[in-house]
Amino acid sequence: MSEVDVAVVGAGPCGLAAAIALEQAGIHAVVFDRSCLVSSIASYPTYLTFFSSADRLEIGGVPFTGIAAEKPSRREGLAYYRLAAEQHNLLLRLYEEVTHVESDGAAFLVHTQPRSAGAKTTRVAAVVVATGYFGSPNLLNVPGENWPHVTHQFVEGHEAFGRTALVVGGGNSAVECALELARCGAWQITLAHTGPTFSHAIKPWILPEFEQRVAQGVVALRWNTHVKSIVPGRVDVVTEGAAASVPAQHVYLMTGYTPTQGVLGMLGVPFAAKTAVPSHNHDTMETPVPGVFIAGVIASGKDANSVFIENGRDHGTLIAAALRARGLSR
Repeated sequence: MSEVDVAVVGAGPCGLAAAIALEQAGIHAVVFDRSCLVSSIASYPTYLTFFSSADRLEIGGVPFTGIAAEKPSRREGLAYYRLAAEQHNLLLRLYEEVTHVESDGAAFLVHTQPRSAGAKTTRVAAVVVATGYFGSPNLLNVPGENWPHVTHQFVEGHEAFGRTALVVGGGNSAVECALELARCGAWQITLAHTGPTFSHAIKPWILPEFEQRVAQGVVALRWNTHVKSIVPGRVDVVTEGAAASVPAQHVYLMTGYTPTQGVLGMLGVPFAAKTAVPSHNHDTMETPVPGVFIAGVIASGKDANSVFIENGRDHGTLIAAALRARGLSR
C-alpha cells in the first residue's frame, strides 16, 4: 500500500467533501485534478451569485461566514473552498491529470501526468470519481461553431461592449449571460432557444431584471429557434420554420454539458443508456466495480439539475462509512 488509501479524482466541492469525510473516518486520501481547486466555480462568470445559500454550500463542518449578501458570490465561494481545504490539510495534487486507472487485482494503480513533471503512479485501495461536466460542452454541430468569436463558456460581458451578441440556451446560464452583456453595454443582444420557453425555473432574483431588459428592447427573445450556421458577424437561424439572420459579433453557446465516461469507463463501470447515470449503489455510492465509487454531479448523468453541491456533498460520508465497514481505516 502507498502512503494514501484512496484516490479522489476531481477537486470540486463534492470531491473535497469526500476527501474530508474519508480523512475524518481515518482513511487517508489524495485529491487529483487536472486544473485548479474547484475549477468549475473558477470557470463561472465573474459576477455570478450562487443559487444556494451559504449554509448549503458548506463542507467538512467549516462555517461559510462573512458574505456580503444572502447568496454567496463566485469570489466568496472560491475563498471558502480554499479555506476548507486548508483547515482540513487535504493532500492536493492539482494540475495533475489522471490519465489511466487500472486494477492489479489487489489495488488500483492511478497513473497521472503533472503539468510540469514526469508521469507518476499512485497505488490505492479505492478510487472515488468526483469529476464534473465542464470539459465536455454540448455541441450544436453546426458550421462555424469553432470560430474564435464563438464560446461555450461565459466569463464576463466586457468584451462585447458596443457590439452585437447572440446567446443560445434556455437556462440560468443563458439568462445570466444575456444580463451581464446588457450591464456591460453590448449594443444588440439576442437570446435564442430551441424550446417555446425557458428550460427550467430561472433564479427568482435575476428574472425581474431580465424581463425589464426584454421590455426595454435591450434583449430580444427568439423561442423555437435552431442555429443553422455561424459566420463572422451573424448567425443563420430558423425560427418556427422561417429562416433569418441574427447580427452577432460574439456568440455564447450556453447549451450545457454532457458527462463523459472517463475514468469510470476505463474501469469498466456500466452506464445507463438513456440517462448516462453510472451504475451504483445509492446507499454507498459504490459502482459494480468493487472499490470504485462516485460522488457529486457525475451521479446525475444527463440530468445535471438533480445533483448539486448541497446534496452531492453528502456522498463522501456514505463512501467513508462503506470503506470503514470493510476495515479500511488507520
